[in-house]
Amino acid sequence: MNVPQNTDVAAGHGTGAAHTTDAARLASAASAASAAPVAVVTGASRGLGLALARALAAEGWRLVVTARHAAELSVVAAELAALTEVVAPAGSVVDDDHRERLAEAAAGLGGAGLLVNNASTLTGYDLAGAPLPRLADFPLPGLLETFEVNVLGPIALTQLLLPQLRERGGAVLNLSSDAAVEAYPGWGGYGASKAALDHASAVLAEEERELRVWAVDPGDMRTRMHQEAFPGEDISDRPLPGTVVPALLALVHDRPASGRYRAADLLPRATAEAAAGATGAAAAPETTAAPTGPAPVGGGR
Repeated sequence: MNVPQNTDVAAGHGTGAAHTTDAARLASAASAASAAPVAVVTGASRGLGLALARALAAEGWRLVVTARHAAELSVVAAELAALTEVVAPAGSVVDDDHRERLAEAAAGLGGAGLLVNNASTLTGYDLAGAPLPRLADFPLPGLLETFEVNVLGPIALTQLLLPQLRERGGAVLNLSSDAAVEAYPGWGGYGASKAALDHASAVLAEEERELRVWAVDPGDMRTRMHQEAFPGEDISDRPLPGTVVPALLALVHDRPASGRYRAADLLPRATAEAAAGATGAAAAPETTAAPTGPAPVGGGR
């Protein structure tokens, strides 16, 4: 039987359509990837920084993550790469060239919409099992390093990323501490540096009204740094960093007013929203947590 003349044309058209469909799918996937938001997270190799990076990756954020220890960071990068696009240069936020690399990496992914300044140091030197120093005995080089890591580094990195953040109406999330507002013996250097970061956050919020700038006290957590602050003590009763992540995600999702927040005040709302999402029901109406003043004794340090 003779094949109608238009059969080959139809077949050819079908093949072309298949190729076109494949190309469209690839283009759509590429477009979706390019539209995915970008976050820069410092101190991301462990603790709260790692827990938050995992959560952001699971939500589809592309990530620039950094930490000082390359070996730990490479393991984290390999894990996150299974979920999202990730760039993971190791280094210190005190290093000028390293901060430039972070800003360039964020621009390469499309531009940062979120900066999480999580990297910090207790004393600027290895305590090696010693207690936190009193101010009278605080080695000045360590005190200088504490302020450079906890205050100068975050401010300098924010300066570099501001053009990207402004373009996207983005947000800066600075991790604070209750030691910034309460007087604990031994916490003078760390607390003073976090108080300075809180104030810098408040001023930045006034100067950059189109952005959100949050300082957050996460509360006590079971982390390596917290254990270093309490050598020989059992801190197993402290919650794991992952329990704080819903509070931070609530800020990112709801974009409340710039200000200082405690994770403990944000968690009830985050828990209600998660429960509503799981059941398909609407969350009960609730007023968004308001920025706080000094946190009560007993929060995280």
